[in-house]
Amino acid sequence: MKRVHFIAIGGSAMHNLAIALQRQGMEVEGSDDEIFEPSRTRLLNLGLLPRQMGWHPEDITPDLDAVILGMHARADNPELLRAQELGLPIYSFPAYIYEQTRNKTRVVIGGSHGKTTITSMIIHVLRQTGEEFDYLVGAQLEGFDCMVRLSPKSKVAVIEGDEYLSSALEPIPKFHLYRPNIALISGIAWDHINVFKTYESYVDQFSRFIGMIEDGGKLVYCAEDPEVVKLALQHQDREDVAQIPYGVPPHVIRDGTTYLRTAGGEVALRIFGRHNLMNLEGARHVCHQLGIGDREFHAAIATFTGASKRLEKVAEHGRKVVFKDFAHSPSKLKATVEAVREQFPGRPLTACMELHTFSSLSDNFLDHYAGSLDGPDRAVVFYDPHAVELKRLPPIPPERIRAAFGRKDLEVVTSPIALMGAVRRGGDGEGVLLMMSSGHFGGLDLAALAEAFIA
Repeated sequence: MKRVHFIAIGGSAMHNLAIALQRQGMEVEGSDDEIFEPSRTRLLNLGLLPRQMGWHPEDITPDLDAVILGMHARADNPELLRAQELGLPIYSFPAYIYEQTRNKTRVVIGGSHGKTTITSMIIHVLRQTGEEFDYLVGAQLEGFDCMVRLSPKSKVAVIEGDEYLSSALEPIPKFHLYRPNIALISGIAWDHINVFKTYESYVDQFSRFIGMIEDGGKLVYCAEDPEVVKLALQHQDREDVAQIPYGVPPHVIRDGTTYLRTAGGEVALRIFGRHNLMNLEGARHVCHQLGIGDREFHAAIATFTGASKRLEKVAEHGRKVVFKDFAHSPSKLKATVEAVREQFPGRPLTACMELHTFSSLSDNFLDHYAGSLDGPDRAVVFYDPHAVELKRLPPIPPERIRAAFGRKDLEVVTSPIALMGAVRRGGDGEGVLLMMSSGHFGGLDLAALAEAFIA
């Protein structure tokens, strides 16, 4: 392919793929009706930012080799209709990735939580060991300027397998299109309720994912998640697929640092928390399947600092520290709070989370958050009324949120200014602030927030 057009080029994964294809020497162009940072600046700097926002069917011409369709574009998108009229090859993002990696060993990491971190760990180790590989990951990693790479030289592709839908033309989970040789499932907790209306239908997507493992493949799975274990048992009749369970590896915490206990001695880590340790163990098993031994793995993972927004340290001064995390589902909130508690015992913990996703802002899902913020000394929930309007959901009274979380002293705020004020009341001397969201806290500057807490 020489010339490719992206419909909805501004998406996180889409703009990274556009950059990756440009680096291969392709002529890349695209369109979108709205593009946010950091996608906008990255596309601008590489000459890939659309000259004007909106959809322009006149730009869809017969000399295009392919059109890549983002999930943001609807079925009646005028550019898509024009591409169909011309009979051009049209791919969803995951379908295109599969086409480019179909002759390689595909490692696909799935799960309701942890998949970005596990994918990032594997990528980090492979890079440290000098392996040639393709990758797709949904978060920025230190030392990587593009989160998609496709190379004709590589024989392995490491892919973060999202369960959300692929495109308007392929309304099926993205990870159903990758057909893994090595699959990993980190855990299952109901999400995307706007698409998967019942818990059972959501779990079924992971069962189908297991069923799509290539003949002679491997299933690496978290043995501490009952739902995942149940699915693994249901698929034991596939004798050609080896099952490899994992859990929390032996470790110890001393003076705020977590050490792995290995056959070769203790290994100091730059990450912490029970879930991160399980993620690490899953990554280790995948790396084993790719021919990387424990000694190489542990030497590489000791320098892993984490993926962007995954228990990422924002600021620290004295006995005060601020973290941000992508956590937004009930199970992930609880796990993240427990991880920080375990790592910093005795320090007052203030936890702030944002109700941002369609699921979290839906009244019929709110009660799933019961008990998820019982752990911190202070708990604050932020939501943006404008986000509720955009999702066409009814307003949520603060008392409804308190009742759902089951915490009478829960502070509920609806503006960035109010959130800043709540954080300033975080106490004197020492403490930990944990900011959890898949959103942006209404555009609040987290660096300024961290400074307010520490000061």
